[in-house]
Amino acid sequence: MQVYAAWKAANVKPLKLSKTMRFDTIIIGGGLAGLVCGIKLQKAGKKCAIVSAGQSAMHFSSGTFDLLGRLPDGTPVEAPLAAAASLPAAHPYTILGTEKVKKYAEEAVSFLQDCGIRISGSAERNSWRVTPTGERKPAWLTIGDFTPLASKDEKIGNKALIVNILGYLDFNTKFLADSFEKQGTECRITAIKLDEMERLRKNPSEMRATNIARVMDRDGIWEKAAEQIKAMINNEDVVVLPAVFGLKDASVVEKLREAIGIKTMFIATMPPSVPGIRSQMTLKSEFEKAGGRFFLGDTVVDAEKTEDGRIKNIGTLNFGDIRLEADNFVLATGSFFSKGMIATPDKVYEPVFGIDLSYPEGRDQWFDRNFWNRQNYISFGAKTDETMNAYIEGRKVENLYVIGSLIGGCNALYEGCGGGTAIITALAAADRVLEN
Repeated sequence: MQVYAAWKAANVKPLKLSKTMRFDTIIIGGGLAGLVCGIKLQKAGKKCAIVSAGQSAMHFSSGTFDLLGRLPDGTPVEAPLAAAASLPAAHPYTILGTEKVKKYAEEAVSFLQDCGIRISGSAERNSWRVTPTGERKPAWLTIGDFTPLASKDEKIGNKALIVNILGYLDFNTKFLADSFEKQGTECRITAIKLDEMERLRKNPSEMRATNIARVMDRDGIWEKAAEQIKAMINNEDVVVLPAVFGLKDASVVEKLREAIGIKTMFIATMPPSVPGIRSQMTLKSEFEKAGGRFFLGDTVVDAEKTEDGRIKNIGTLNFGDIRLEADNFVLATGSFFSKGMIATPDKVYEPVFGIDLSYPEGRDQWFDRNFWNRQNYISFGAKTDETMNAYIEGRKVENLYVIGSLIGGCNALYEGCGGGTAIITALAAADRVLEN
């Protein structure tokens, strides 16, 4: 008591104990790039955390990963790896170098398969996927639900039975029929009706792919669907269905194929995407199974730097005064869609660390007034080099890496390289962290 009284009399303030959570690497962003990077690091023995604000772009995926569909000048690409050598200097593939792009494109196949995602495809030559509107787009890797086509003009069969679920509006059977018939396939459109779907049909907003999939995944329900489909087949050699099966278990898709008994093609629906959500959940589970910490629904609000400019720790909305500290930080927050970048009338900025971005100063160069034309703002993004490090005020930050669609220099929508950019830069950044 005497010691305490003396301390109080001297008006000495108690030391404020710092509250921190310590990791080897913290990844900001829980989409495809963030998860791939986190899984590789965690499996290599690094203690990692992922801070994710919410849904990622994988929830809107068409079921494929694209590497390179066309060059910036519009030239179609059949052989992505060969064409990568013709890309501009600012493109992420050029920055990494074609040898590394090839290395990580090959690694991606085994990586995703080891994580439990069934895929097919090769970086040597694109296959083709059928979009929800019936168009055909180049694809690099295709999730097992879908049937990749060898060419843009491949005929899916002589006669196709296109089957929808009664009341489901996000699967446009007429668009698909028109597209298939151009290639010489005779199409017939029909729909199945299941009593278990009636509750969803009462409210059109509930008749969504994920809600349908939850019902279809129940024992006995997908079997009933298969029985109805089999009874509808009349000399058709292919059945076309919406990809609304197997939200949690991809084996439901294969079981349905076997039960129907003839060639069955699943076509991506309008978002949300059942295979995309399943893939995201699979990767998240793989990360956590390896020991990683996934903080969902949290937002980074500030960062503390050391005197030499390295990132020391970050603060988040949910953790309050508890700081998240790490040796390395990886920024995988995406582009404008996921608020990885913010645009105001006169500038574009990155809201977490304020890293340097590349974009034209004149706002008239940001976009084309014709919505359907190529939009330049898609190519805005972070400045980096072959190390994948970010820059702040022209200075490289040695322990801050940037990956995925936040990197500038490519128009992922126009060039068809979003999936490849995410996976390849994520694997490259993970290797840099491990090397350092």
